[in-house]
Amino acid sequence: MFIAIAVVLLVLWVLGFLTFHIAGAFIHILLILAVISIIWHFIAGRRST
Repeated sequence: MFIAIAVVLLVLWVLGFLTFHIAGAFIHILLILAVISIIWHFIAGRRST
């Protein structure tokens, strides 16, 4: 689930960066959330196994 969220956020970031260059702060927030989601997935995955 976290990987899916991260992928969606990364795609939105890329699309936003290419099409809506004005909203730079929001786009970078999406990128940060995607990276945090990926890191959280790996940390939570190691605990549960």
